[in-house]
Amino acid sequence: MRSKLPDLGTTIFSVMSRRARELNALNLGQGFPDYDIDPRLTELVAAAMAAGHNQYAPMEGLPALREQIASKLQAAYGLSVDPESQITVTLGATEAIYSTVQAVLGAGEEAIAFDPAYDSYDPAVRLAGGRCVRIPLTQPGFCYDWERVRAALSPRTRLVLFNSPGNPACSTASAQDLEALAQLLAGRDIVVLSDEVYEHVVFDGHVHHSVLTHPELARRSVAVFSFGKTLHATGLRIGYCVAPAALTRELRKVHQFNTFSIANPLQHAIAAYLAERPQVGRDLAAFFQAKRDRLRAALAGSGFALPPAQGTYFQLLDFSAFGAGDDRAFAERLLTEARVASIPLSPFYEQPQPLPFVRLCIAKRDATLDEAAARLNAFAARARAA
Repeated sequence: MRSKLPDLGTTIFSVMSRRARELNALNLGQGFPDYDIDPRLTELVAAAMAAGHNQYAPMEGLPALREQIASKLQAAYGLSVDPESQITVTLGATEAIYSTVQAVLGAGEEAIAFDPAYDSYDPAVRLAGGRCVRIPLTQPGFCYDWERVRAALSPRTRLVLFNSPGNPACSTASAQDLEALAQLLAGRDIVVLSDEVYEHVVFDGHVHHSVLTHPELARRSVAVFSFGKTLHATGLRIGYCVAPAALTRELRKVHQFNTFSIANPLQHAIAAYLAERPQVGRDLAAFFQAKRDRLRAALAGSGFALPPAQGTYFQLLDFSAFGAGDDRAFAERLLTEARVASIPLSPFYEQPQPLPFVRLCIAKRDATLDEAAARLNAFAARARAA
């Protein structure tokens, strides 16, 4: 049988999570919380099912949920978005990304992505018959090289895959970055797919700069969001995307033959939850910054360096004091010697860079973070003594 993706195996997330289970390790690799969700959301899901909302939802998403999303966009960004023609509910952010790529990109066309790039981008481009042009973010700090982007643009460029706050780099785009991107794309028929699932998780007093707030980018962008991140419930698999009406029509053509309809009782429950708690998401920055700072403080004397994450619910661990080079090998050492699962960054590069980083998830109970820090400190002490 011919494979369309012959070079791809199981994702690094699944691999490291499986290894964590095998070794009874703390899983700070895959990005999911280990604490309970709001019990009110659980009640609303049960109530929606008891009320009979158990059949197909509308293809484009439950009207009540899309209206709540529009209200949220107005409150958060001052945006006026039509819930009927500009908002589509999807099977998590991953489906929104995949469906958008299939809708926009044709055979032989190119999409630009920034490495380290989330691992679903490149396969989606290839399955559309396109080519992903990968541009590494620069060090220190995982910054955009806009001159390199300018050089990469060609008549075949159809799509730019943008991600802020960025996973796995834990960096954020500035207003100047959005303006630079807008200037490069002016006069070109290029769509921006902006992955903004960590929109609420930006630290140290900074704000999230959405493409939807930039007039030039908004008219050519599909912005992707996730309730899984906002509600601490990654298993809900409810996301949504916001785009101009013309782009939304093309996206829905793919969406209707991909997932078609998203879980009806979950949509009812989330709509009711947002109606009751319209401020939801606004406390996430402080919540996760406290966890980021807790982990950084606990490892302050370990020998590891922890550059402050600018956003997302991840934190990079710089292991250069314990040997440079192979981040996969170091992640395996942490698994076997410290019993802590992490994610190496090299799988997110087309051409892996010799960067001394692994990624840790901070969306964990304080007790989990404390135990992970204790294990990492013990590992570091043994490594220094060896």
